[in-house]
Amino acid sequence: MCGIAGIYNFKSLAPVDQETVRDMTNIIAHRGPDADGFHFDGPVGLGHRRLAILDLSERGRQPMFFHNRRYAIVFNGEIYNYIELRRDLIAKGCVFRTDTDTEVLLALFAEQGVDCLKRLNGMFAFAIWDSVDRSLFLARDRVGIKPLYYSITSDGISFASEIKSLLVSKETTPTVDLPLVDTYFSFGYVPGTKTLFEGCQKLAPGHWMWVRPTGITTRSYWDVCYAPNTHRTEEQTAEELRELLLDAAKIHMRSDVPVGVFLSGGVDSSTTVALLAEGGFENLKTFCVAYGGGSAYDETKYARLVADRFRTDHHVLYVTPDQFKDFIPRYVWHMDEPVTEAAAISLYFISKLLREHVTVALSGEGSDELFGGYNVYRRQQKFEAYRKLPAAIRQGVLEPLCQLTGNGKLREYARLAALPLEKRYLGVPYNDSRYKQVLYTDDLWAAVGTNDDPLAAYYYQTRESDALSRMLYNDLKTWLVDDLLIKADKMTMANSVELRVPFLDYRVVEYAASIPSHMKIRRGQGKWILKKAMRNRLPDEILDRTKMGFPTPLRLMLQEGLSGYVYDLLLSERSVNRAYFKSEAIETLIREHVTKKVDHHIVLWKLIVLEEWHRQFVDTKNSPVHASL
Repeated sequence: MCGIAGIYNFKSLAPVDQETVRDMTNIIAHRGPDADGFHFDGPVGLGHRRLAILDLSERGRQPMFFHNRRYAIVFNGEIYNYIELRRDLIAKGCVFRTDTDTEVLLALFAEQGVDCLKRLNGMFAFAIWDSVDRSLFLARDRVGIKPLYYSITSDGISFASEIKSLLVSKETTPTVDLPLVDTYFSFGYVPGTKTLFEGCQKLAPGHWMWVRPTGITTRSYWDVCYAPNTHRTEEQTAEELRELLLDAAKIHMRSDVPVGVFLSGGVDSSTTVALLAEGGFENLKTFCVAYGGGSAYDETKYARLVADRFRTDHHVLYVTPDQFKDFIPRYVWHMDEPVTEAAAISLYFISKLLREHVTVALSGEGSDELFGGYNVYRRQQKFEAYRKLPAAIRQGVLEPLCQLTGNGKLREYARLAALPLEKRYLGVPYNDSRYKQVLYTDDLWAAVGTNDDPLAAYYYQTRESDALSRMLYNDLKTWLVDDLLIKADKMTMANSVELRVPFLDYRVVEYAASIPSHMKIRRGQGKWILKKAMRNRLPDEILDRTKMGFPTPLRLMLQEGLSGYVYDLLLSERSVNRAYFKSEAIETLIREHVTKKVDHHIVLWKLIVLEEWHRQFVDTKNSPVHASL
């Protein structure tokens, strides 16, 4: 796990500004505190920050070269099947001078070109410079575990692991893409390949980009297809899934530095610990985080249950509201993009503790999006069943009754159920679009215009699939990538920790897509097939418990200890002068929330993150460099 950055002036082929490449690389030093490295070749400059995981010697430093220095690579991530790939390459006569996965990747690219991507099992974002063809090849892993940002500049392209590197290059200005403020407000993040920074883009998961003097070519090399296998029995499916997860967990433990596990006590992280124990890994170090405020925000007893069962070296950290509040500006700085994932702050603090003991950590990220773990999936399935009722019953009886009742939640459910899935389901977080009518100023409405639907292509891709598969595909492509995985990468790398996610081994992803939906959700229980696979391997208290999902007492904190901060931030002159939102509406939301009249914590948190993002990156007196100090 590392940080990469670079520039290629492919338009004019003018020599690259070496100092700029060094600045771009140094600002992400937290991603790789062990070493830095640079390579300059006329119009191209590559920078690398190293977090040493495999082959800790000087030989493992990057940029790394191959084939008489024709190829140079900067690489962020891990290739988990590098041992098997290395063995095949040696059999063909390839000679290696390191024990790194980086050199294996470079050798495989030299032999197979773009086709090498199909053989990689791992998480990665990398750039390879071909000094003979004068071309730059960029690629991102199938699921999008590792980020890769880029900007098309006046003379070429700049790229990096984090947006702040692009801003340092001065070719990308911190200008807000105003229509995307509305997209952010709809989702709590910006899904897809765009970012809230105008001109700054993300290479999509499962894509490569080839940059040549003649121009840029981008292609997809992988996608997941939902094709349920109805011939396997439930027992066969559960056993095959468990064996596949066991192998994924084993290869994710390949490391020359200590490895730990984020253990929340939920099904996913507990499954990871159980599989590692079954695989023969002993004396595991596990880590859990919690808040005070009652059992609703504390999973430690479940984590302790699993830790005791598998005899792990268990560590628990409690985060206070003051720690949470004080870290918000730096959270936004590390995230680059405004993302309203409050649990990310908890992850930062537990990663900080973890770094005192290990360098690599495994987590259960991705399981819910593969096996239908969120409650919202079950609710949406009920809406789908409702929509199959005769129109006379729905429109003539049930919907009028819902409108007459004083139950606001029931009326909202009736409104949502009337919509088709494509318009009703925008992702896991519930985002009430009616807030826009209350908050947006005329200036913001004018700037928003008509936005493209960022989910339309994903719904079209799965138009023949069942409702659950369509939701899972959307979340795999958007919520998982642009919220959860971005959060996981940025918060762990802020502490120089490498996070690995065995559930997102591409083989597991593809297998999960072949499991029929009725094996994922059954009798109101999500992740049914995963729980069946782990029954008798995990305590029933873990398998049958209610999902909590890294709970953060944000509602309570915004009502109590953080209420003054919210007033000062959102009603400040600087915030009001942006003319995005009506200050009187914000004041009403804050008052209603603090007095516990109405829970507005979701929309208030969106406003907080967006304002802090402006202060960290957009306001002229701040720059990414200053914000990092």
